[in-house]
This record gives sequence, structure tokens and C-alpha cells, in this order.
Amino acid sequence: MKKLLAIIIVFSIALATVAQDSTISRAQSKRERKEERKQKVNELMRQAEEGILVYSKQSIFGLQLRTNGYGLFYELGKMKTNRKTNIYRIDFAEVKDHKEEKLLGNSFFGNSFIYGKINYFYPVTLAFGQQYILGQKGNKNGVAVSAIFNGGLSVGLLRPYYVTADDPMSGENRAIKYTPEDSAIFLGPTITGGAGFGKGWSEIKIKPGVFGKVAMRFDYGRFNESVSALEIGISADFYASKVPIMLFQKDKQLFLQAYVAILFGRRK
Repeated sequence: MKKLLAIIIVFSIALATVAQDSTISRAQSKRERKEERKQKVNELMRQAEEGILVYSKQSIFGLQLRTNGYGLFYELGKMKTNRKTNIYRIDFAEVKDHKEEKLLGNSFFGNSFIYGKINYFYPVTLAFGQQYILGQKGNKNGVAVSAIFNGGLSVGLLRPYYVTADDPMSGENRAIKYTPEDSAIFLGPTITGGAGFGKGWSEIKIKPGVFGKVAMRFDYGRFNESVSALEIGISADFYASKVPIMLFQKDKQLFLQAYVAILFGRRK
């Protein structure tokens, strides 16, 4: 009985010692993690004060004005090194021909229209590329400069352009697109205006292609958590077949354009 009691006492003391050691170990581990987080926060604050862009990923929206139209885009970036970020991007734009000119129809209530335009053209590009930081801000009030390279697939959406015109044969005012049969009316003096934004969406044709883009990005945001930047670049799109936009103009397969974009977003 005495031996059993002694074993129980020894076992209890050992169990209490292990529990105490475990409690001490957990407390030390908790203090260490807390200290690591504190050091990390201090390091991020120091880097922010010094104007160093440091993040795990960034989410950016942009509005762009192009030499042949306008567009918008969304970009997801994942930082790989302190200077290099992989970017995944989707752009949507409308391309306009430099000969487009809005005219007034012969009806007082008619919309304006573009004479000779036969199609709207919307390139949708899916890209992979990289952002490489050339120069950090130096301080939180500075400007970080990055080079942007990306390329990928371009899906061109071709939507027929409609006008409203008085048909001399039927005497009716109707919406028409360009066809050889209706060419005389489509290009004639009886156009009353454009048919509006709602026409032609069910008749979209796809033009597959590829594209490439290079740009410079100037990030002037004061805080690493937010993106405020200006991007200036050039891009080239090449399609498998020619893209008809205007009558009496040469149809293109290759589109070259410059652009300027305003960027805003978040980092974490």
C-alpha cells in the first residue's frame, strides 16, 4: 500500500512538472510570436516611412485614355521579390477609327450618327506579365517608378453599327445596318440619326488575336496599403483577320496605340 501511495505521489509530481513546463513553453511561444509581430509591424512602418513598397498582393482598377479610344481594366498582382511582382490583368476597351465624325440626322428628334461606320470594335485582353520596380519612393511623399511588361490573348468583339433612316420604297423609318442590299439607304441622305446603344448586341462576332504591352508606372500614393498611380504605355494587338470598322477606310489586322491610365486600388 505504501509503495502504491509513493508511486501515485511521484506520478502526480511528474505530471504537475510536465504541465508547468508546458504552460511555461506556451507562454514563451506566445511572447515570441507577439514579439515577432511587433518587429514585423515596426519593420513595415520603417519601410513605409522610407517609401519602400512591400506587400503580398495588390488589387488595382484603372481607367485609360487611348490614342484610338478608351477603356478600363482590373489587375491582380502577387509580389515575388522586393522588386518583382507577377501581374494578371483583364482590359476592356473600345477602338475608334480616326476618321469617325459625328453628324446630325435630318430629323429634329434624331440622334447624332457616324457616317460610314459599320461596326463597333471592343478588344478584351487577358494578360500575364510582370511589374519591376526601378526606383523606390525614397520617402512616403516620393514617387515609385516601375516598368510593366505583359501580353496574352485578345478577343475582339465586333458589333454592327445601326442607323435609323427613311426607306424611300416603303416610306417607313427603320433601323438598318450596312449590307449590300441596304447600302444605298445606309449611305443616303435619308438618315435620321443613330439607332442607339441597344442595337446589335445579339449579332456580335469574335475576332481572336494576341497582344503585347509595355508601360511605365508612377506610384505617388502616400501609404503602402493604397494604390494611387499614373501609367503611361504603348500596346500592339494583332488579329487573325482584318477588322472592318469604317467604310472607305483600310481594314486593319494590327492596331498600335499609346495610352495613359489612372490607377487606384489596395495592397495587403
